[in-house]
Amino acid sequence: MAVRNKYSVLLPTYNERRNLPIIAWLLNKTFTENNLDWELIIIDDASPDGTQDIAEQLIKAYSPERIKLKPRAGKLGLGTAYVHGLQYATGNFVIIMDADFSHHPKFIPRMIKKQSENGADYDIVTGTRYAGDGGVYGWDLKRKFVSRGANLFADTLLRPGVSDLTGSFRLYKKSVLQEVIRKTESKGYSFQMEMMVRA
Repeated sequence: MAVRNKYSVLLPTYNERRNLPIIAWLLNKTFTENNLDWELIIIDDASPDGTQDIAEQLIKAYSPERIKLKPRAGKLGLGTAYVHGLQYATGNFVIIMDADFSHHPKFIPRMIKKQSENGADYDIVTGTRYAGDGGVYGWDLKRKFVSRGANLFADTLLRPGVSDLTGSFRLYKKSVLQEVIRKTESKGYSFQMEMMVRA
């Protein structure tokens, strides 16, 4: 009998009290409709807006097995948030994503399918803002230009084989993510880029 995969979603938060209930609902809908086992690990960096109170309500609504809150003492960096959350992940796959709707959960089944498509067994599947149906919303033209330019430059220089080095919507085999994190030195947003280069 095949082992059923479980997906641990690591969700760093800071002042996401309005977004958190919606993202939790969308995750539940996506995983339930696709008959997938999952958990959400919220890593909150001491948000002053009540994000942790909302997370506690979500734990009561969905169950402590489904949603976990693992707070930290302050804003300690995106990279260290993933390291912290990974300690509590019980799934054999880990999904990292943002809480601000930069990444819609509806794309998770596509990532899961891609991971094992045609007999493949990929260690990492990365979402990209630069695919045909991708995009960045709410950014001004300058920020979009700088992001795209930085990704093109890094891709040319480092040749990691992905089009979006700085994006944070990815599916990892847990064992692979643990190994990549062990080798990664960055703590902030550059953590994303360094992880892909090391992978």
